Amino acid sequence: MEFDDDELIQFEAHGAAPLPRAAVDGHVAHDGARIWYASYGSGPPVILLHGGLGHSGNWGYQVPTLVRRGRRVVLIDSRGHGRSTRDSRPYSYELMASDVLAVMDELHLDKAAIIGWSDGACIALILAMAAPSRVEGVFFFGCNMDPSGTREYVATPVIDRCFSRHTKDYAALSTTPDDFNPFVEAVSLMMRTEPNYQAADLSLIRVPVAIVLAEHDEFIKPDHAEYLARSIPNAEMIYLTSVSHFAPLQRPSQFNAAVESFLDGIGS
Repeated sequence: MEFDDDELIQFEAHGAAPLPRAAVDGHVAHDGARIWYASYGSGPPVILLHGGLGHSGNWGYQVPTLVRRGRRVVLIDSRGHGRSTRDSRPYSYELMASDVLAVMDELHLDKAAIIGWSDGACIALILAMAAPSRVEGVFFFGCNMDPSGTREYVATPVIDRCFSRHTKDYAALSTTPDDFNPFVEAVSLMMRTEPNYQAADLSLIRVPVAIVLAEHDEFIKPDHAEYLARSIPNAEMIYLTSVSHFAPLQRPSQFNAAVESFLDGIGS
C-alpha cells in the first residue's frame, strides 16, 4: 500500500484503514476478563499484537496485505483495550501474554508467528520465553524489555494526534467508555515499572526474533534495541528509516515489507 501519513493527520481524523470482514470473531473468557479476537484469511497463522492504549483496528493497513500473502491473521485486543474487558488487578505483560495463549487455544492454534508493536512486542517476547513451543517467531517492533530502555517522554504533535485517536476509539469500543483517564493511568503505571527482564533471561530465547527499531522512535533508546539484539541468540536487527514509533500507520508499505521478509525467513 503506497500511502504515507508521517504526521498521523489521517490517523487522527479517521483511524487506520477499516478492517475487512472477519472469518471468525468473538470473545474468550479468561482469568477475570473477556478477550476479543478476530481471524482473517487462511494459511500459516500470524498474530498481530497492538500497542498500549490502542486496539486491533490500528492494524488496518497490515491485515489485508498479509491475507493476500496467504496468511491466517489473528487480531487480539489486549485486556482492557478496545473491545476486551479487564478486572480490578493491575495490568501486567505476563497476564496479557496468558490471554494470547487463551485465544490460541480457543482457535485451536498450536503455533503462530507473532508481530508485536510496542506493548504488543513485549507480550510477544514474553510468550517466546514462557511458551516457546507455541511461537514460530517474534517480530519485535518498538519496545523495551526493562525500564532503562525508554527515552525521557517528550510530547510531540505526532504523539498528541495518536493520543487523540486513542481517546476517540476507547469511547467508541470500550465497555467502560467513560473510564479513559483511569485506563491511561493504569497502563502508564505498567509501562513505567515493567517489564523487568535481564540479559540472562533473553539469552534463553530459542525462537527466531527480529528486533525492529524506527529511525525516529520517540520512546525507545537505540542502544537498548541493539542490546536486545545482542542478548537474544541469533536475533536479527532491523532498522526502519524515515519513520517513528508509529511506522505501521505512517508508511505501511515499508513496515509490511519488513514483516513479510521476516515471515518468509522463518518459513511461517
